[in-house]
Amino acid sequence: MMQPINKIKKYLEQNGYDGILLRKRNNFSWLTEGRKNHILLCEPNGVADWLILKDKNFLITNKMEKRRMLEEECRNLSFEFDTLITEWYESSEGIINKLTAGKHVVTDLPFRDWKMADKDLSVIRSVLSEKEIENYRGVCQDTASILEQTCKELKRGMTELETCALLFRKALERDLNVQVALAAADERIFKYRHPIPTNKKLDKYIMIVICAERGGLVANATRFVHFGPLPPHLIVNKGKLARIDAVMNANTVPGKRISSIIKEGIKQYGLAGFPEDWKLLHQGGLTGYSSREYLATLVSTEVVMENQAYAWNPALPGIKSEDTILVLPNGIEFLTETKTWDYLEVKYGKSSYLRPDILVR
Repeated sequence: MMQPINKIKKYLEQNGYDGILLRKRNNFSWLTEGRKNHILLCEPNGVADWLILKDKNFLITNKMEKRRMLEEECRNLSFEFDTLITEWYESSEGIINKLTAGKHVVTDLPFRDWKMADKDLSVIRSVLSEKEIENYRGVCQDTASILEQTCKELKRGMTELETCALLFRKALERDLNVQVALAAADERIFKYRHPIPTNKKLDKYIMIVICAERGGLVANATRFVHFGPLPPHLIVNKGKLARIDAVMNANTVPGKRISSIIKEGIKQYGLAGFPEDWKLLHQGGLTGYSSREYLATLVSTEVVMENQAYAWNPALPGIKSEDTILVLPNGIEFLTETKTWDYLEVKYGKSSYLRPDILVR
């Protein structure tokens, strides 16, 4: 399969562009097949820019970052580039302007009045190579593993913040950058669909959500733990949600329009007796080099392609389901399924799907 650098060159040629400026961390990781370009974890841009022209590739960074970038992150790359260096207190804008004078260049982050190309890039980078798929499987299995280990080590009385601290420690041990960590205990699960962690103490029931990245690829998953027998309403709702989730995932096949998957999900919400609940939380969408490359809606025109990854996250009162899947020619693979969790079996069409159950402890 074509290397990312060649995909970019093809994109430039097809669209009549002379070059592209890549400043985002995820595009650096994609281009270099998993290398790192970050210092600040809370910023989308990294500490080195790639300026890719038709006949030349430039890495632009500063003296402070030069040695590590060249010796660790850019060592043994399979494409040629020149390195341009500034002082740490200088802007690289002058260098970029000089190199691109008179050229039609696009960018992945706002720069001057150049056209933004990241939406185009998200489509290109979302179709994963065999190497990327292999790496992604590792990221997803590690992410699901630390999430489920955290769930099994929780104790009643721990706060949501302590829960996420445990999750973060496990993530760092596996070289995972946590992009999203949500936690809600007991009544907060029913009140908020996007609950950031607080000092609320766990009594009986908790939801934990993680989006974790390594090498640019992001794994997404949600799990629930309940101490003691489940109340009747959760037993009913978890079964209904598993059906919604299975239908959305089962319909994620090559050639399927994204809007039709959302419509299938909405239909299942209605059959479950919650026709408006899909409006209370986004339902997910394409993933890969972002936790969501875009959010799927009723008017999404995109079409599912082979070797893309998706993460759907339907929710009903008190329960949510989320895993990362890979689209294969003849079905899907649940990348964040570990086989060491408790699952519900859902039959849909001629197939059965295992969806994560609430762990009862």
